[in-house]
Amino acid sequence: CAVKAAHVLSEIAKNEEMKKPCIEADLVLTLIPLLESRDQEMLLHAGRAIGRICYDNHDLQEELVKVGVIPSLVRILTDYAESEPLVHVALLALYNLADLDTAKEALSKTKVAEQLVRQLRRAENHERLEMVFEVLQALAENDALKVQLVEAGVPEVLSEILLRLQGSSQADDTCIVKAASDLIVSLLLGAGAHLSLELKAAKHSAKALVLILSRHENSQGKDSLNSQLALFPSIIVFLTSPTCLVLPLSSDGNCLRMVQLGVIHQLLDLLEKHVQSGDNSVQHAALSALQNLAIPVVSKVRMLEEDVTERIEALLKSESPPVQFKLLGTLRMLADGQADAAEVLGQDPMLLNRLVQWCDMNDHTGVCGEANRLLASILHHNRSQEVVKAIREAQGVKHLVSMTNSEHAATQNEALNALAVASAIDLETLEESFKESQLVQSLHKLLQDDNTSPEVKYNSMGLLCRLLNSGDLRQEIEEERIKETLEQLCNHSNANVVKEAVTTLQVLRGDT
Repeated sequence: CAVKAAHVLSEIAKNEEMKKPCIEADLVLTLIPLLESRDQEMLLHAGRAIGRICYDNHDLQEELVKVGVIPSLVRILTDYAESEPLVHVALLALYNLADLDTAKEALSKTKVAEQLVRQLRRAENHERLEMVFEVLQALAENDALKVQLVEAGVPEVLSEILLRLQGSSQADDTCIVKAASDLIVSLLLGAGAHLSLELKAAKHSAKALVLILSRHENSQGKDSLNSQLALFPSIIVFLTSPTCLVLPLSSDGNCLRMVQLGVIHQLLDLLEKHVQSGDNSVQHAALSALQNLAIPVVSKVRMLEEDVTERIEALLKSESPPVQFKLLGTLRMLADGQADAAEVLGQDPMLLNRLVQWCDMNDHTGVCGEANRLLASILHHNRSQEVVKAIREAQGVKHLVSMTNSEHAATQNEALNALAVASAIDLETLEESFKESQLVQSLHKLLQDDNTSPEVKYNSMGLLCRLLNSGDLRQEIEEERIKETLEQLCNHSNANVVKEAVTTLQVLRGDT
């Protein structure tokens, strides 16, 4: 009798107009205990009735969670995993509740991750996969659940699905591949799991995604790969993320494989296309990927060999500050440790003039900061007098001196190290610019200020030692009475500062 009643209610609840009377009669709270039944038919009808009555009703859904429906749904998935109708009811209910924070918290105290993995493996059609994906995507927004999903092996199962469907031209398969790719990214980028666990899952997923792109290119050409990357920006972000880039760069390693696939130029093609169209998701993915690929040395060398800097410089004509910011960061990473790159960039008058303009851009502090940092990086990593002269002619020296007054120690050190390298290369060229920008006075203030970090003080004295090779700058240093400040620093609490102060005093006195 109870089973028939539940069946009748589930049919009545199909009618939108009948939902309100069901709610007013408190039928939902009456039906909840029936989810503990061992009768599968009862579970099916009670679950359908509850789902239909509560559909799109936030208050009722919150009440469901409050009275403990979540453990009942997970139990159904656990005990009746082979029953298609019951699994459908339970997944549909989880799909409708998963956006609620209270539901996520309740689910984090269950073993739902294991059951969702089980259903992913069992899914035989696109509709079931899509439903499980929707639930997983919602749960991945919760840090605790994200860790549980990674630990349960969701990324590995998703990778298996990707490999199974890769190469298919069917629209349904393409949708599943895209959804699975997006889900892998959600789970592995920023997951709070232990690093070893995250790397293990990332390695498995990266190999699957790289294989997909590789086979797609081999079978349909690079133009098709380009469209594939545009379709799946999440793949770009994931495969070039720091998580994946720390994987071993073996012959099948992710970063090296990305370079071999020609992904760098594909990314630039995408940017050239989408910077104009304003597709922010693709822009963001491609820019983030370029930045991350510019970190490993193996990529830097390949990018320089393929004249990537020229294409990036051309894209800098974009008027979009976020695009400019990311591209400047990519060039800075390319120049880091690469004298050839620094010298190419440092002898491009158009680029240098644009950088100097951005250094004065007060309304976009991010672009201004990156322009200053790129200027410092070019000067620091180059070994050419021509670069030093070019930066002086572009009026870039005053901006580097201004960087020494930054409130960030890292920025100060970048400027100090760059100026020290440039002074070692060609102090004579920079002498007048240093005097005009009052570099000596700025260094003295850094040494006098108790809030200046020990490393900044140390690098300031290192630069002073370089400046003492100039007669005019030596005179400025002596007139500034820096000697007294150096003597005080000989009693500093930091041993490195003391050592450098002693050395700088010796150079100042002419003892060395």
